[in-house]
Amino acid sequence: IEWTWQLLPHREKPQGRRAVRLMNPMVWHKVAAVSGVAALGLGTYGAHGFRPQNPSYKEVWQTASLYHLVHTAALVGAPITKHPQIFGGLLTAGILAFSGTCYTVAYLEDRRYSSLAPFGGFAFIAAWASLLF
Repeated sequence: IEWTWQLLPHREKPQGRRAVRLMNPMVWHKVAAVSGVAALGLGTYGAHGFRPQNPSYKEVWQTASLYHLVHTAALVGAPITKHPQIFGGLLTAGILAFSGTCYTVAYLEDRRYSSLAPFGGFAFIAAWASLLF
């Protein structure tokens, strides 16, 4: 763990007994790996196995898959941002809320479950905006 502080020069190593323990930023690579596996699996299912009665739900699934995969790729870069916990956390929340909601709506073919999607979209926007600070 000592060497991780050398990889991230903008982070100060916590000192003393009362130092706050920060989560290792490299954890986001593992989160991205799990999310990437899920994105590819769900995308493959959507392309080859998902047969909704209403074809418009196929587009909803494709949108979920696209946003899931794109933001998972961005998640790989979270450890090198100035605030990796904020950026990574917001991207993860966005993936779960936006893509997760879209997958659910498409799979169940019921738009009543779409209420969380706007919050996921806001989380994506906030994640990208966090790179400004």
